[in-house]
Amino acid sequence: MLTSPVSPLHPELSVAPMMDWTDRHCRYFHRLLAPSALLYTEMVTTGALLHGDRQRFLAFNPEEHPVAVQLGGSDPDDLAACARFAEAAGYDEVNLNVGCPSDRVQRGRFGACLMKEPELVRDCLAAMRAAVTVPVTIKTRLGVDELYDYGYFRDFVGAVLESGIKTVIAHARRAWLSGLSPRQNRDVPPLDFDWVYRLKDELPEVTVVLNGGVVDREAVASHLARVDGVMIGRAAYHDPWFLAECQAEWFGGGQPRRREDVVAPMSAYLEARVADGLPVKHVTRHVLGLFQGQPGARAWRRYLSENAHRDDTNARILFEALEAMASATGTAARQVS
Repeated sequence: MLTSPVSPLHPELSVAPMMDWTDRHCRYFHRLLAPSALLYTEMVTTGALLHGDRQRFLAFNPEEHPVAVQLGGSDPDDLAACARFAEAAGYDEVNLNVGCPSDRVQRGRFGACLMKEPELVRDCLAAMRAAVTVPVTIKTRLGVDELYDYGYFRDFVGAVLESGIKTVIAHARRAWLSGLSPRQNRDVPPLDFDWVYRLKDELPEVTVVLNGGVVDREAVASHLARVDGVMIGRAAYHDPWFLAECQAEWFGGGQPRRREDVVAPMSAYLEARVADGLPVKHVTRHVLGLFQGQPGARAWRRYLSENAHRDDTNARILFEALEAMASATGTAARQVS
């Protein structure tokens, strides 16, 4: 069992920023499951923060700490300003997205296309570091389009490290900017973990975190033997109990003993959000996978999916879904703490 993190802001376990998924309600849920994990926001563009509802985009629950904001942008001055907004809002880390391959992101000249401009990325990170006292980090791919060999990846990282950052999060795939959808870019390009391992071997003073294809505890253990940290993506969303298992195995303490133990605190959270005027479906959609692989899991998902839109104020819906599970499996109603 691990007793201390690699650094105060980069534990061995983190949850990836995922668009449309890792909002504040999802992060609150994940924090219940894994008290030691570092959580990330969805990517927030500099334009959204400079010209939109900044307070809404940067809102988070105090229980989420440690929590990092991921920014998307390519103008050093804009990124510096947004990093200051994030620090003032209370975030523990500011991360720059250099991995998203979507057409919209490319049109904005940020995300994975920035791998073609290492000097610009360096300047962006340097401006962000000069603007804040919290750590600034980067999340990147191994390469982009035809720029895909270990030498290019190593040199790209070397260039951005000139900004003074100390942490590199590497999604262990290349990004294709045309021909593949963002979804395909998460699966089709092959994984190459050895490049990430090699980077750590060559740069022992840099904190290297591996992301991509981490779907079970065996993979987490294997990667932690070679790099400083592991970032879990879709597996943490579709089967969130995976986070609780990782917490128990590598950190211990604080995590729920049973899946049912999460229902009461999530219901209390839901009740508070409903009182603020939030429709229940904005919270329930994140907990559909809580009982993944367990008897009654389908009944849990069905009840929440069918009923969340029927009554926007039903704060007891999670308890009702638990009862639906018990009915479907022919067992007594499960006790929750």
